[in-house]
Amino acid sequence: MRLTSLPLAAPIADHLRERGIEELYPPQAAAVEAGVCTGDNVVAAMPTASGKTLVAQLALLTAGGPGLYVCPLRALAREKYETFASLPGVDVGISTGDFDATAEELAGHDIVVATAEKVDSAIRNGATWVDDLACVVVDEVHLLDAERRGPTLEVTLATLQRRNPGVQVVALSATVDNPEAIADWLDATLVESDWRPVSLRTGVCVGDRVSFDDGTETAVDVSDLPARAEAPDETGSVDDDPTPNADATVDETTITAALVAETVTAGGQCLAFVRSRAEAARLAEQLAADDLAKQMGIEKAASSAADAVSDVDGTVTGRTLAGCVRSGVAFHHAGLRSGHRAAVERAFRDRKIACLCATPTLAAGVNVPARRVVVRDQRRYTGSSMEWLPTLEVHQMCGRAGRPGLDPHGEAILVGEPSSRETLVDRYVDGEPEAVESTLTAPASLRTHVLSGVATGFAATEAEILDVFEGTFYARETGAGGLADDVARAVDDLVEMGMVRRAGGVDDYRLVATPVGETTSKQYVRPETGTKIVDGLQTASQMEAATTLTAFEVICVTPDMQETYLGNRERAAMYQFARDNATHLTTNMGETADFESWLESVKTARILDEWIGGATIEELVESYRLGPGDLDSRVERAEWLLSAAAALAETIDVSVPAITRARSRL
Repeated sequence: MRLTSLPLAAPIADHLRERGIEELYPPQAAAVEAGVCTGDNVVAAMPTASGKTLVAQLALLTAGGPGLYVCPLRALAREKYETFASLPGVDVGISTGDFDATAEELAGHDIVVATAEKVDSAIRNGATWVDDLACVVVDEVHLLDAERRGPTLEVTLATLQRRNPGVQVVALSATVDNPEAIADWLDATLVESDWRPVSLRTGVCVGDRVSFDDGTETAVDVSDLPARAEAPDETGSVDDDPTPNADATVDETTITAALVAETVTAGGQCLAFVRSRAEAARLAEQLAADDLAKQMGIEKAASSAADAVSDVDGTVTGRTLAGCVRSGVAFHHAGLRSGHRAAVERAFRDRKIACLCATPTLAAGVNVPARRVVVRDQRRYTGSSMEWLPTLEVHQMCGRAGRPGLDPHGEAILVGEPSSRETLVDRYVDGEPEAVESTLTAPASLRTHVLSGVATGFAATEAEILDVFEGTFYARETGAGGLADDVARAVDDLVEMGMVRRAGGVDDYRLVATPVGETTSKQYVRPETGTKIVDGLQTASQMEAATTLTAFEVICVTPDMQETYLGNRERAAMYQFARDNATHLTTNMGETADFESWLESVKTARILDEWIGGATIEELVESYRLGPGDLDSRVERAEWLLSAAAALAETIDVSVPAITRARSRL
């Protein structure tokens, strides 16, 4: 199917042709035939790099009205915003947290790019622009089964369809085990394909040999790469995995380096996936010693990319990253500042970097294809044990191999030990990705969305709540009746928490959100967070001298603030800090249900208090073993939670000036 056969405006068609699009890929053509350009619902389950973005563009550009592109990650939202904004004559808005826009501003755009959380928040706050949508595109819809963002995505999509029954829904997904179930839920035509524009072969490397799924084998030359000792972490980032890396041996790291060198020598780029932040940085520093930029002949380009990284900030992490980039290597993880991550992603796409060492988060939608993908680690620490990565997650990593128009083929190689060879083949090479399952019934998630339904006026009884949830993926798979008991418990919990009250008689009562419940929902915090903030505010209002540390502790003990890892070496010092500042804390340490968790919250509060007190990023990174990006994310979240605290203080009519002082200094 040729581009000229599509109902696109001439400037749009010319724009796409300038980017080399003349003929659609088979999956894209199948999506068009399924009705993506004629207002029909479509689910496209396609491999990475098979052209899902163009499918999204075709749906949004032919919808005949405003469109919404929902994606799970800010980095992906930023990338898609830039893609859509480059389309001639198309007005694009974005709302992710990094680029906040009001409901009124979003209403004026042809296309809005937003996370599901931002759309959900807009709905709770009475946004009317969602009722005018002609098309909703949901990217990475398989994340319905994600523990935290899955329920929000599920309920938000069901709500959009309920409010606007005529809206077109186009859902894009990686290859999953049950795409037909998602298509059935959305009343959509399923387009399922394993076609890729660049062929991919997947292999397992044990020792110095790689066995591929096409029956071929190849040797890996490690003679010029002596085993390297583990270097200390000099990035300032805390390791995601606090346990020793027992099964990622030096040999495996050496093999990974050899596989990278082989690719770079042949003129290709490489992605190397490892399990943790510290290991990504460590591997990058090791590879940088080999000066991959010189091997690939990109010294000038790498130097330019390094300058762009240096321009973000002058932290140790930034300087370390810039030094690696100058040698043609970079690391990428959640502990980096967003500016660093964006600079690295852009440099890799522009072939200014030969190898990118990353944690699995990079594979979730960000467009960074490479000739070869090396997955050194297939297990990660989950808090109590080492567990195998989901097959879908590894397939997404592997799917980054092969760049259309640049590489003759793509290769994905899993590095393992002799004892793990069979497992790697069975689980990841021959194995099928997991089925998508709803996580809506998780109690915390259900309470959040039940409160939202009551507070927005969508539902006033348990039966009406079930009606709201009738359009969810969970209800389609199990029947709405399966939610009845869970909803009843959620309502009881919300009543006990003071978020909801029953008005009327025993048999004919209506559910009504209390002022605290309504504020909690509008501020987009969990009911548990609202309850903890209210308790903290009431305690703080009775204190003789509540300080900014008090304000931060009030919000840091909530489940909506990220946890901050507390190492064994700093536990005693943090305990002493809590004792010394007990009069400024709203929680009695002797009465905490989870002392360790509370102590982590105190650490976060201390970091934020020192930040507004003038401490530099450098000082905080060094003192508290966190990455610069971790500090940024906690500051941003603190701004949101302090705003919620201020609104809740007004709702319950208490005065805590420390909240205002902390907000103003952030």
